[in-house]
Amino acid sequence: MNHDEKHTMYDQPVSHRLRSLVRSLPRSGITLSELLHQVGSDGLLILTTLLTLVFLIPVSIPGVSTVFGAAILLIGMSRLFGRELWIPGRLKHRVIATRKLRPLLRKALRWMQKIERVSRPNRIQWLVANGPIQHLNNAALILGAVLLMMPFGLIPFSNTFPAVALLFLAIGLLQRDGVCVLLGHISNVLTMLYFAVLIGGGGLAARELFLRLNG
Repeated sequence: MNHDEKHTMYDQPVSHRLRSLVRSLPRSGITLSELLHQVGSDGLLILTTLLTLVFLIPVSIPGVSTVFGAAILLIGMSRLFGRELWIPGRLKHRVIATRKLRPLLRKALRWMQKIERVSRPNRIQWLVANGPIQHLNNAALILGAVLLMMPFGLIPFSNTFPAVALLFLAIGLLQRDGVCVLLGHISNVLTMLYFAVLIGGGGLAARELFLRLNG
Protein backbone atom coordinates (compact mmCIF):
# COMPACT_ATOMS: atom_id res chain seq x y z
CA MET A 1 0.00 0.00 0.00
CA ASN A 2 1.49 3.37 -1.00
CA HIS A 3 1.43 6.59 1.02
CA ASP A 4 -1.60 8.06 -0.82
CA GLU A 5 -3.66 4.91 -0.26
CA LYS A 6 -2.78 4.95 3.45
CA HIS A 7 -3.69 8.61 3.70
CA THR A 8 -7.07 8.00 2.05
CA MET A 9 -7.81 5.04 4.32
CA TYR A 10 -6.99 7.00 7.49
CA ASP A 11 -8.96 10.08 6.37
CA GLN A 12 -12.12 8.04 5.81
CA PRO A 13 -13.69 7.15 9.16
CA VAL A 14 -14.46 3.48 9.66
CA SER A 15 -18.01 4.43 10.67
CA HIS A 16 -18.66 5.82 7.17
CA ARG A 17 -17.76 2.52 5.58
CA LEU A 18 -19.83 0.64 8.14
CA ARG A 19 -22.84 2.87 7.52
CA SER A 20 -22.64 2.05 3.82
CA LEU A 21 -22.54 -1.66 4.68
CA VAL A 22 -25.60 -1.35 6.95
CA ARG A 23 -27.53 0.43 4.21
CA SER A 24 -26.70 -2.31 1.72
CA LEU A 25 -27.95 -5.17 3.92
CA PRO A 26 -30.78 -7.13 2.23
CA ARG A 27 -34.22 -6.91 3.85
CA SER A 28 -34.84 -10.61 4.38
CA GLY A 29 -31.60 -11.75 6.01
CA ILE A 30 -27.87 -12.06 5.50
CA THR A 31 -25.29 -14.79 6.01
CA LEU A 32 -21.63 -14.49 7.00
CA SER A 33 -20.77 -15.51 3.45
CA GLU A 34 -22.73 -12.52 2.11
CA LEU A 35 -21.14 -10.22 4.70
CA LEU A 36 -17.70 -11.33 3.53
CA HIS A 37 -18.71 -10.49 -0.01
CA GLN A 38 -19.99 -7.07 1.13
CA VAL A 39 -16.74 -6.04 2.83
CA GLY A 40 -14.70 -7.12 -0.20
CA SER A 41 -11.38 -5.35 -0.38
CA ASP A 42 -12.05 -3.32 2.78
CA GLY A 43 -10.78 -6.32 4.69
CA LEU A 44 -11.59 -8.54 7.61
CA LEU A 45 -10.99 -5.86 10.25
CA ILE A 46 -13.94 -3.90 8.83
CA LEU A 47 -16.02 -7.07 9.16
CA THR A 48 -14.79 -7.46 12.75
CA THR A 49 -16.02 -3.97 13.66
CA LEU A 50 -19.37 -4.68 12.01
CA LEU A 51 -19.83 -7.96 13.87
CA THR A 52 -19.13 -6.35 17.26
CA LEU A 53 -21.39 -3.30 16.85
CA VAL A 54 -24.56 -5.11 17.92
CA PHE A 55 -23.08 -5.74 21.37
CA LEU A 56 -22.56 -2.06 22.19
CA ILE A 57 -26.19 -1.68 23.20
CA PRO A 58 -28.12 -3.69 25.82
CA VAL A 59 -30.55 -5.40 23.41
CA SER A 60 -29.15 -8.52 21.76
CA ILE A 61 -30.33 -11.24 19.39
CA PRO A 62 -30.15 -14.77 20.87
CA GLY A 63 -27.29 -16.85 19.48
CA VAL A 64 -25.61 -13.92 17.72
CA SER A 65 -22.66 -13.73 20.14
CA THR A 66 -21.78 -17.35 19.36
CA VAL A 67 -22.01 -16.96 15.57
CA PHE A 68 -20.31 -13.55 15.40
CA GLY A 69 -17.75 -14.48 18.06
CA ALA A 70 -16.82 -17.63 16.12
CA ALA A 71 -16.41 -15.59 12.93
CA ILE A 72 -14.12 -13.07 14.68
CA LEU A 73 -12.17 -15.97 16.21
CA LEU A 74 -11.54 -17.38 12.73
CA ILE A 75 -10.58 -13.91 11.45
CA GLY A 76 -8.06 -13.56 14.26
CA MET A 77 -6.64 -17.01 13.54
CA SER A 78 -6.32 -16.29 9.82
CA ARG A 79 -4.42 -13.10 10.64
CA LEU A 80 -2.24 -14.79 13.25
CA PHE A 81 -1.21 -17.65 10.96
CA GLY A 82 -1.22 -15.59 7.75
CA ARG A 83 -3.71 -17.83 6.01
CA GLU A 84 -6.86 -17.25 3.98
CA LEU A 85 -10.01 -17.02 6.06
CA TRP A 86 -11.91 -20.31 6.36
CA ILE A 87 -15.41 -20.50 7.78
CA PRO A 88 -17.31 -23.80 8.25
CA GLY A 89 -20.29 -24.15 5.92
CA ARG A 90 -22.80 -24.37 8.76
CA LEU A 91 -21.57 -21.07 10.21
CA LYS A 92 -20.98 -19.44 6.85
CA HIS A 93 -24.53 -19.99 5.61
CA ARG A 94 -26.46 -19.34 8.82
CA VAL A 95 -28.95 -16.55 8.16
CA ILE A 96 -29.21 -13.56 10.51
CA ALA A 97 -32.47 -11.61 10.20
CA THR A 98 -31.61 -8.10 9.07
CA ARG A 99 -35.03 -6.88 10.26
CA LYS A 100 -33.64 -7.17 13.80
CA LEU A 101 -30.00 -6.57 12.94
CA ARG A 102 -30.22 -3.29 11.01
CA PRO A 103 -31.89 -1.16 13.76
CA LEU A 104 -29.32 -2.38 16.30
CA LEU A 105 -26.44 -1.58 13.97
CA ARG A 106 -27.78 1.91 13.30
CA LYS A 107 -28.03 2.67 17.03
CA ALA A 108 -24.61 1.17 17.67
CA LEU A 109 -23.02 3.31 14.95
CA ARG A 110 -23.49 6.34 17.23
CA TRP A 111 -21.34 4.61 19.87
CA MET A 112 -18.91 3.60 17.17
CA GLN A 113 -18.45 7.26 16.21
CA LYS A 114 -17.72 8.16 19.85
CA ILE A 115 -15.09 5.43 20.11
CA GLU A 116 -13.69 6.47 16.75
CA ARG A 117 -13.09 10.03 17.97
CA VAL A 118 -10.29 8.85 20.22
CA SER A 119 -8.44 7.31 17.26
CA ARG A 120 -5.52 9.05 15.55
CA PRO A 121 -3.22 7.38 13.00
CA ASN A 122 0.42 6.61 13.80
CA ARG A 123 0.38 6.94 17.60
CA ILE A 124 2.69 4.60 19.60
CA GLN A 125 3.85 3.10 16.32
CA TRP A 126 5.80 0.24 17.93
CA LEU A 127 2.45 -1.21 19.12
CA VAL A 128 1.26 -1.60 15.52
CA ALA A 129 4.58 -2.61 13.96
CA ASN A 130 5.17 -5.86 12.10
CA GLY A 131 6.80 -8.79 13.86
CA PRO A 132 6.18 -10.23 17.35
CA ILE A 133 3.92 -7.35 18.45
CA GLN A 134 1.71 -8.01 15.42
CA HIS A 135 1.28 -11.63 16.58
CA LEU A 136 0.37 -10.35 20.06
CA ASN A 137 -2.29 -8.03 18.60
CA ASN A 138 -3.79 -10.82 16.49
CA ALA A 139 -3.79 -13.11 19.54
CA ALA A 140 -5.68 -10.35 21.40
CA LEU A 141 -8.36 -10.46 18.69
CA ILE A 142 -8.68 -14.20 19.28
CA LEU A 143 -8.90 -13.67 23.05
CA GLY A 144 -11.60 -11.02 22.61
CA ALA A 145 -13.61 -13.38 20.38
CA VAL A 146 -13.37 -16.19 22.95
CA LEU A 147 -14.52 -13.81 25.70
CA LEU A 148 -17.43 -12.69 23.49
CA MET A 149 -18.51 -16.33 23.11
CA MET A 150 -18.50 -17.02 26.86
CA PRO A 151 -21.91 -18.22 28.11
CA PHE A 152 -22.75 -15.12 30.12
CA GLY A 153 -25.15 -13.59 27.57
CA LEU A 154 -27.91 -12.79 30.08
CA ILE A 155 -25.52 -10.99 32.46
CA PRO A 156 -25.21 -7.20 31.92
CA PHE A 157 -22.12 -6.07 29.96
CA SER A 158 -20.87 -9.63 29.44
CA ASN A 159 -21.00 -9.08 25.67
CA THR A 160 -20.37 -5.34 25.74
CA PHE A 161 -16.93 -5.46 27.43
CA PRO A 162 -15.31 -7.90 24.96
CA ALA A 163 -17.03 -6.12 22.05
CA VAL A 164 -15.45 -2.81 23.11
CA ALA A 165 -12.06 -4.53 23.32
CA LEU A 166 -12.48 -5.95 19.81
CA LEU A 167 -13.59 -2.58 18.46
CA PHE A 168 -10.56 -0.78 19.90
CA LEU A 169 -8.25 -3.46 18.52
CA ALA A 170 -9.85 -3.47 15.07
CA ILE A 171 -9.92 0.33 14.76
CA GLY A 172 -6.36 0.57 16.07
CA LEU A 173 -5.09 -1.98 13.56
CA LEU A 174 -7.05 -0.39 10.72
CA GLN A 175 -5.72 3.09 11.51
CA ARG A 176 -2.34 1.90 12.83
CA ASP A 177 -3.15 3.68 16.08
CA GLY A 178 -1.22 2.17 18.98
CA VAL A 179 -3.32 4.02 21.57
CA CYS A 180 -6.50 2.29 20.40
CA VAL A 181 -4.68 -1.05 20.31
CA LEU A 182 -3.47 -0.46 23.89
CA LEU A 183 -7.04 0.35 24.97
CA GLY A 184 -8.11 -2.91 23.35
CA HIS A 185 -5.57 -4.89 25.37
CA ILE A 186 -6.64 -3.11 28.57
CA SER A 187 -10.31 -3.83 27.79
CA ASN A 188 -9.51 -7.52 27.34
CA VAL A 189 -7.84 -7.60 30.78
CA LEU A 190 -10.80 -5.78 32.38
CA THR A 191 -13.20 -8.23 30.73
CA MET A 192 -11.28 -11.19 32.18
CA LEU A 193 -11.35 -9.58 35.63
CA TYR A 194 -15.11 -9.01 35.29
CA PHE A 195 -15.68 -12.64 34.31
CA ALA A 196 -13.45 -13.82 37.16
CA VAL A 197 -15.64 -11.85 39.59
CA LEU A 198 -18.78 -13.36 38.02
CA ILE A 199 -17.41 -16.89 38.25
CA GLY A 200 -16.06 -16.35 41.77
CA GLY A 201 -19.34 -14.82 42.93
CA GLY A 202 -21.33 -17.62 41.33
CA GLY A 203 -19.12 -20.20 43.05
CA LEU A 204 -19.59 -18.59 46.45
CA ALA A 205 -23.36 -18.36 45.92
CA ALA A 206 -23.51 -22.04 44.91
CA ARG A 207 -21.43 -23.02 47.96
CA GLU A 208 -23.66 -21.00 50.27
CA LEU A 209 -26.77 -22.59 48.77
CA PHE A 210 -25.25 -26.07 49.13
CA LEU A 211 -24.39 -25.44 52.80
CA ARG A 212 -27.88 -24.16 53.55
CA LEU A 213 -29.56 -27.11 51.84
CA ASN A 214 -27.37 -29.52 53.79
CA GLY A 215 -27.42 -27.58 57.02
